[in-house]
Amino acid sequence: MKKVLFLALAAASFSFTACESKKEEAVEQSADNVEAAGEAKADAMENQADAVRDSADAKADVMEDNADKMAPATETPAEEVKK
Repeated sequence: MKKVLFLALAAASFSFTACESKKEEAVEQSADNVEAAGEAKADAMENQADAVRDSADAKADVMEDNADKMAPATETPAEEVKK
């Protein structure tokens, strides 16, 4: 009788373990999906930041090139201009 009861309890515990395992796998899969979505969003944000940085660098280069093309200012000291 004890063997039958022990085997029945063992079988019941294995069935609960199997159910819990499927739930656990589902939760882990959900966690993996959340992590993957977060990584994709972070990658997209990094790409956007790179594009903004590249745009700012290009604009600064154009401004510097235009400044280099400007006629040089006269370097007459202010005292000579007053005379």
